[in-house]
Amino acid sequence: MKIKYIDKEIKYEGFQLSPHWIYKNFKIQGDSIVAFTGECDVKLNEMVDIEDVINNEPIYSKYMLSFISEQFNIGLVEGVLRQRLLITTIKEELENRGFIVRRDGDDLFYDNRKLTVSIATKSHTSVLIHTGINIISTGAPVKASGLEEDMKISDIKEFAQCIMQKYSNEIEDIVMASTKVRGV
Repeated sequence: MKIKYIDKEIKYEGFQLSPHWIYKNFKIQGDSIVAFTGECDVKLNEMVDIEDVINNEPIYSKYMLSFISEQFNIGLVEGVLRQRLLITTIKEELENRGFIVRRDGDDLFYDNRKLTVSIATKSHTSVLIHTGINIISTGAPVKASGLEEDMKISDIKEFAQCIMQKYSNEIEDIVMASTKVRGV
């Protein structure tokens, strides 16, 4: 899996969760994950989480670290499992840094406040995952916590690169593990 940290700020509005967005914008073809920072403002008409649409819960963060991953040749259930693996990778890295983080499905909470948003969906060609981690929690529509504001993690680029590398390594290790067993 290819990884890349995008050094320019990008406002995440939901439309980026589309087939080949990474390839068209950053010339990274195939299974990949990219990370970037910026405002997150997903209106209901761009949301793929039907439950959030029904509950009239748009997503907003003044400043968020976003991960977008596109992965090919897998189904939606495997995509959701890989989304949960990304969330677990983030949780483990935060715990390695001394933070107590709770996971509930595909959400992480710090100090009983929501730290992340995440969704996985299927296109005609791939599975797409977006996971966002609040950097600044001020102005969020729910009780939220943030990497910089509440956890004092200031090197967001280093944190993002660490997460992407660990996630990529884990996916590659899973695929390799599937090639070393004898069928029964």
